[in-house]
Amino acid sequence: MLKATADTILPTTITGSLPRPSWYTENLGARSFLDAMVTSRFREQYVDALSVYLRDQEVAGLDIVTDGDCRFDQDVGGQSWTGYPTRHMDGFDRGQRKLAAVGAGGVTFPRGHILHDYLEARVMPKIVGPVGRGELQYAEIWKTAQRLTHKPVKFGTVTPELVAFAVQDEHYTDLPSRIMAISDALNQELHELADAGCPVIQMEEPQIHLLAARGFVDEVINPAFMVKVFNNTVRGLRAKTEVWCHTCWGNPSQQRMFRSVQSYRPALELLNQVDADAVTFEMKSSNLADIEDVGRAITDKKVAVGAIDHHTLQVESAEEVAEVARTALRHIPAERLILSSDCGMGREGMGRRHAFYKMVSLVQGANIVRRELGLPEAPSLGADARFSLLRTR
Repeated sequence: MLKATADTILPTTITGSLPRPSWYTENLGARSFLDAMVTSRFREQYVDALSVYLRDQEVAGLDIVTDGDCRFDQDVGGQSWTGYPTRHMDGFDRGQRKLAAVGAGGVTFPRGHILHDYLEARVMPKIVGPVGRGELQYAEIWKTAQRLTHKPVKFGTVTPELVAFAVQDEHYTDLPSRIMAISDALNQELHELADAGCPVIQMEEPQIHLLAARGFVDEVINPAFMVKVFNNTVRGLRAKTEVWCHTCWGNPSQQRMFRSVQSYRPALELLNQVDADAVTFEMKSSNLADIEDVGRAITDKKVAVGAIDHHTLQVESAEEVAEVARTALRHIPAERLILSSDCGMGREGMGRRHAFYKMVSLVQGANIVRRELGLPEAPSLGADARFSLLRTR
């Protein structure tokens, strides 16, 4: 059920996270969202930060906005993205926080590499009983954002396998059982979110493409099983809302996790099988290396193409964004193309002004191509010359 992109050609959005304001010093921690919102200091800072995130996106002119991952704590490398479920779902002993196994998920970094700190920060509660929804409170978090804007607010969540990879487990006898238990619990939570009216639910970083790119296949953990996990997690949701499958190549501390540019090609046929309305692809940072293959393989879903790079502080020009869109349009029909960021811009590394002007350029580049196609342009106060403080002579 297309709710956010049904009537918009070339809609613009970002993946999710935005840089945290320096004055936003409160952290949610292990408190439930509703419990924290009872505390006046947390509520004031949270709503103020949320308002900033939403307003920046509105001023830039984005069509679909996000809450900037406002619920996540200020931590090393954006670890809360993975850790939030472990601190709020049932079945986790929050008094027994343990370091995740080195290399969980298949990637390691030596001491001396910035991402070694990220691995050392993977300290999570361990599983000691049946996993349940607990106090995820996704619907309440989304409502708090949506009531501050008329734009559709997209809600993103980490996928179950990444949570399962990151925790120690004293309850489930094998990794697939652990993954599917988290998947079932998330599905229940996401249905409540969809029932509340959320227009887009974005599942972030299924391991389909990452396992396929590394050629990682065993009898249990393999790309085909990850498709099964994804589809189980979102089962029934598309009758209620839009479901997006976000893929990228990792984003802790705004760093690249692989020495060389990775290719989506080994995973495209599998990604075409996910039960989603749209699939997002990191494209700007690879100079659109896989765009022809993506256009050939993904034929019945919308395709969100990354047109701005979250790794660099260099702000793309509007013309750069327009050229990404033009190239993508040679392979993907306009009615199925979405322009986005490669990944989030708030994983401990980018300043707020950089992120803002990247979003402005994203909209301005989209407007160039919309103009060329005879489509309506999106207003962008962030680029409106009437409000420049410079005087013309």
